[in-house]
Amino acid sequence: EVQLVESGGGLAQAGGSLRLSCTASGRTYGDYAIGWFRQVPGKEREGVACISTVTDSDGQTYYSDSVKGRFTISSDHTKKTAYLQMISLKAEDTAVYYCAGSNLGCSFSQYSMSDWGKGSLVTVSL
Repeated sequence: EVQLVESGGGLAQAGGSLRLSCTASGRTYGDYAIGWFRQVPGKEREGVACISTVTDSDGQTYYSDSVKGRFTISSDHTKKTAYLQMISLKAEDTAVYYCAGSNLGCSFSQYSMSDWGKGSLVTVSL
């Protein structure tokens, strides 16, 4: 069983930046991918970024079109931690952000991820 603990988030002004962290603990066998999803009320969780492994140093990164060029996902394999650096924030980035993990690689489908953090609220004000 893998536990994911998130930190970061909060309030930022439009154009500002925030960083989220997600640390995995427990039994992560082989490559363990971590992705970031976000959700607003009434909508499904949207995958925005993913890194193919936080247990090795050569993870591949993937981004949705909505955040490409503004968000950067990275990892520290010594800590099994993924980071989501968010810059040039927009009001439409306001959401609860969840990290999710899987031993089956990256996916932007929430149904493909097996482990979930509790979520962090990100609010971007105009």
